Amino acid sequence: MSIVHLLYNPQERRLRSLLRLAIQTGLYYVVNIVLYLILAGLFVFLAPGLDNDVDAESLADTLSTSPGFLLTATLITGLVVLLSTWLAAGFLDHRPVADFGLGLDRTWWADLLFGLLLGGALMAGIFGVQLGAGWIRVTEVMGMAGQPVLWGKLMGPLALYVTVGIYEEVLFRGYRMRNLAEGFRLEAMHPRWALAAAWVVSSVWFGLAHRHNPNATVISNINLALAGLFLGLGYLLSGRLGLPIGLHIAWNFFQGNVFGFPVSGTRVFPATVIAVEQSGPVLWTGGAFGPEAGLVGIIAMMVGCLAILAWVRLRQGRISLHLPLTRYAPSPSRPWQTGQAQENGVGT
Repeated sequence: MSIVHLLYNPQERRLRSLLRLAIQTGLYYVVNIVLYLILAGLFVFLAPGLDNDVDAESLADTLSTSPGFLLTATLITGLVVLLSTWLAAGFLDHRPVADFGLGLDRTWWADLLFGLLLGGALMAGIFGVQLGAGWIRVTEVMGMAGQPVLWGKLMGPLALYVTVGIYEEVLFRGYRMRNLAEGFRLEAMHPRWALAAAWVVSSVWFGLAHRHNPNATVISNINLALAGLFLGLGYLLSGRLGLPIGLHIAWNFFQGNVFGFPVSGTRVFPATVIAVEQSGPVLWTGGAFGPEAGLVGIIAMMVGCLAILAWVRLRQGRISLHLPLTRYAPSPSRPWQTGQAQENGVGT
């Protein structure tokens, strides 16, 4: 095989999956870093009482604990992810964005609702187990440093977690998992194995992406890779991102701003429905990183996987991998067009 054929698929008339992934990831990172630096500069210039000569480490600490900066940066990151995915869909993948799990039909919205309910229920179970075991103590209800919490104060973190849930699922599951599945589908690899490999690799990628989070450890990275498997299960079986997005949003919001746990090592927004003090064994609770890094969180994910399997069985009549994720069908219309996904059948 020539160098050209290693980079370009003449049958599909597009770049190969590894190169598509590299270009989309590079575009996302470069644009996001540039905009982040611009935002940080504006924050330093406009923030009252902040010394313009502050050192980089102090500035990073200040930015990481500023709810306003974090929310703004997250919204920008979400826009960059969606824009880079849209551009990649049209100019690299030659397919509509709906093919990345975004065919917004009635079934998609039903999946989203189920994911929201499941994420909230699982986090309520984690809270209940830790409370029953005496590992947490409720210190305040609907309060924030002695002041009543207005529901409006929860809108900021809700907007943040909605944004994170959408863009991380579009990026890691929708775009990356699909492209990995197509790339792994070699002549010697059955489509089922290609899709399973893509599920695992995208989940490990997801775990490593959080390695620089506050309070991150090797254990938390491994557990977040398992969380990637959990979040990606609905997409693996249905080809739709509704369930993973709903699950991701509700898990994070209920974790951080309903039950007062750290969310992947961060605790920036102080307004919570329930404020807690945590003691208990870190092995079980996850400690300062949050429930994802503890055994209770892993057990909750396992229960959640069973619930997802039951939901897919109820909606589709059977449980099977969505093998169309491994196949490419050229779009008869403009490739960046949104709308109903072309491949909405159940994989066999």
